[in-house]
Amino acid sequence: MKYLMCLRYVGTNFCGSQIQPSVRTVQGVLNDAFEALFGVRCMVTSCSRTDSGVHANGATLTVALPDGTLPIPPERLPIAVMPHLPPDVGVYGATAVPDSFHVRHDAQGKEYVYLLYNSPVRNPFYENRAWFYPRPIDGEGLERMKEAAGHLLGTHDFAALMAQGSPVATTVRTLQGLRVLREGELIRFEVEADGFLYNMVRIIVGTLVEVAAGRISPEEIPDILASCDRTRAGMTAPPEGLYLNRVFYTK
Repeated sequence: MKYLMCLRYVGTNFCGSQIQPSVRTVQGVLNDAFEALFGVRCMVTSCSRTDSGVHANGATLTVALPDGTLPIPPERLPIAVMPHLPPDVGVYGATAVPDSFHVRHDAQGKEYVYLLYNSPVRNPFYENRAWFYPRPIDGEGLERMKEAAGHLLGTHDFAALMAQGSPVATTVRTLQGLRVLREGELIRFEVEADGFLYNMVRIIVGTLVEVAAGRISPEEIPDILASCDRTRAGMTAPPEGLYLNRVFYTK
C-alpha cells in the first residue's frame, strides 16, 4: 500500500516540480519532508511536471515507504507532515491506494486554470499569481475568445499548440472543456483534457489573447490546428498565471 495525497504549492520560488541537483524543486522539498517524518527515504511520485513559476492547487502525489506499510493513518498524514514543509507547499486529502496504482498513468485527465489580470495598473496581490496584461480586453474581445475556444474543443492534433522540440509519442489530445470567464479585472481560463502537451495551456491562452487583440480571428483556429505549425499560433503566456487545478481518476 501507499499514500495518495492532494498537493498545493506556490511555484514562484521553485525551479519546477521535478527534482534537479543543486536547485530548489517541489519534489526535492517533499522528499526531504517525508524522510524527516518517517525516518527513511520514501518513493515520492507526482502526477505531473510543472515549470518554474507554475503553481498547483489540486495536484496529486503518492508516497511509498520501502516496506510497503502505512505507519500513520492516511487522514492524519497531512497534519503530521505539515511541520516539515515550507509555507509554500501543503498536502491534503490523503487516502490509501494499492501498490498497483500509478499517480500519472492512472489519471484520466487534468484541469488547469490560467489567471490573467487585465487592468492598466498592477495589483501587488496578483504579482507572480497572474499574468499582468494591461491592454484592455473589452466585451467583444471576450466573446471572440469564447468563439475561438469552441473551435479547440474535441479531439485534434495539437502540435501547433505545443512547444517545439518536445518528444511525445503522439500530439493528439481530447480537449473536454475550455471556459473563458471574466471576474472583474480577472480573466479565468479553465482547460480540461485527457492529457496535455508541453506548454499547451500557456499557448492556448496566448493564442486566445491574440484573438482578443484582433491579430488572429476565431475562424482561423481550425486551420492553425490543421497546419501543425507552432509559428501560426499565438504567444506562450508567462508561467505565473498557470495552476494545475485538478487530476481526475476513475472511482
